[in-house]
Amino acid sequence: MMAGLTACNGGKSDNAGGSGGGSGSGQSPLQVALASLKTAAQQTDGKKSAEVDGTLKNATSTQSMKGAMDWSQGMRMNLDIKQSAGMMAGRPTKAVYTSDAMYMNMGTPVGGKSWIKYDYDALAKKMGPAGALIKDQMNNNNPTRAMELLIASGKVKAVGKEDVRGVQASHYTGTLSISELTRMQSKNVSETDMKALEQQLKTSGAGQESIDLWIGPDNLLVKKREQLVGGKVPYDSTVFYSNYGTKVTDQTPPAGDTVDFDKVGKP
Repeated sequence: MMAGLTACNGGKSDNAGGSGGGSGSGQSPLQVALASLKTAAQQTDGKKSAEVDGTLKNATSTQSMKGAMDWSQGMRMNLDIKQSAGMMAGRPTKAVYTSDAMYMNMGTPVGGKSWIKYDYDALAKKMGPAGALIKDQMNNNNPTRAMELLIASGKVKAVGKEDVRGVQASHYTGTLSISELTRMQSKNVSETDMKALEQQLKTSGAGQESIDLWIGPDNLLVKKREQLVGGKVPYDSTVFYSNYGTKVTDQTPPAGDTVDFDKVGKP
């Protein structure tokens, strides 16, 4: 689930607990954790780009990805992806994300074209509420999204210091219901679509999502893990962030070498 959120819910009570006591100013562990995450969100957002690599595990396969993302003007991301199972197992796939669409190159031409284009507006029309959410999330995706979700929920606690690829990072964790998470992170989804999507999630047996964040000593996000817990659909995503400020080139495929996803397989 990908999106952005900037509002902070200051009305939550200190129900998250934490490790250790509050600061010398009398702040609670929750207040200290929230303040630390706010600083990290500001510092991370200000870098505008980063290199990323990670894994996504579901019931049938593990997907690994590596690339770079730029959120300075909307979202732009270039990834190399590999699947552990299925038709694409072991075969590299390239993905390019822009503010308007996602492009996939499976390594084999489709209809004489190298890239399949998934236009966000077309997905929103085809998939209804779920498509509207995908469009909203893809347009607002950046590394601070998970930090801002925990800040807005007030459901966060500090775990302690842990080593992340040689960096001593502060670990924070929190758990939200999928319905709560979806509503909080959606900026431009209508109330009608939100209610329909919440009912869809309830019917599908979605549970909760746990969010774990690791913040380095320079107040930059170095690792994020998101897991679905207590539901029927397994999902476990881990992403590492590094080389903030890296240059991300525009790799949008030429229009003449793309085919729209809803035209694949059609004469």
